[in-house]
Amino acid sequence: MTQEKLKIAKNTVVTLDYELRLADDDVIDSSSDGDFCFLVGYENVVPGLETQLIGLTTGDVRDVIVTPEEGYGIRDEEKIVIVPREALPEDFEIEIGLPLELEDEAGETSMAFIAGVRGDEVVLDRNHPLASETLRFHITVGAIRAATKEELHHGHVHGPGGHHHH
Repeated sequence: MTQEKLKIAKNTVVTLDYELRLADDDVIDSSSDGDFCFLVGYENVVPGLETQLIGLTTGDVRDVIVTPEEGYGIRDEEKIVIVPREALPEDFEIEIGLPLELEDEAGETSMAFIAGVRGDEVVLDRNHPLASETLRFHITVGAIRAATKEELHHGHVHGPGGHHHH
C-alpha cells in the first residue's frame, strides 16, 4: 500500500522553492534553499499564488502567473503622501525605496516607502512596490505538513522549538 501524498490545503504548512520575475524577465526574488515556508489560508502570501497552489503535492513544479488584482493590487495615486522633512526624525537618513512604518491618529500602522524628496518635503508611497505588476512565479513544492495548533492559533508558521514573541 502506498501512502497518499499530502496535498496543499488550508491549514497546511508548505515549503516552496521559487523564482519571482516581472514582465522584464529579471528575477527579483527567489528562495531555493528550502527556507521559505508558510501557513496556507492565512494571507501569508499573495492570494493569486495561494489559490493556484491548492491541491498540489510535494515535487510538483509549476509556473504561476498572478495578476496585480490577485497580487499586490493596482497602484493608487491617493496613497502618495507628502510630509515635511521635519516630520521625520532629525537623524533619519532618507533613502529612496526605504520602508517606513506610519501611524495615523487612531494608532493604526501602515507601511510606506520613500519615493522621493522635493526640497524640504519627503514623498511617501503607501502602495506596495510591486503594485500594478504581474507576478510570474516558477515554483517547486517541497515539504507539506499539517499545521500545529499553536500555528493555527497564531496564523503563521513557527520555527523549530516553537514560537517566541519578543
